[in-house]
Amino acid sequence: MSLAILVTFLLGIGNFALHKAVMESGHPLLGRMPWFYHALNGNFSLVVEFLMLLAALLFVAQDYFAAAVAYIVYSMLNSFSAWLILTGRL
Repeated sequence: MSLAILVTFLLGIGNFALHKAVMESGHPLLGRMPWFYHALNGNFSLVVEFLMLLAALLFVAQDYFAAAVAYIVYSMLNSFSAWLILTGRL
């Protein structure tokens, strides 16, 4: 269980780093985001990211292994989309 918590936490750190890099990239796609994305000076999305990580960690701590798998899949999709945006392929 502690390994699953550690992996989830490390993936969360990676997700935060990618999220911040995308937000600072100045990509034109960010201008098309809804108004709530820009709430709290653009930090609303980071709050949502934190809540997702917190929920995943709480579920994993309760031995709900599917939450770890779901967060891994989410992290893979997040990494792929950040790669597309940061490399200019999108």
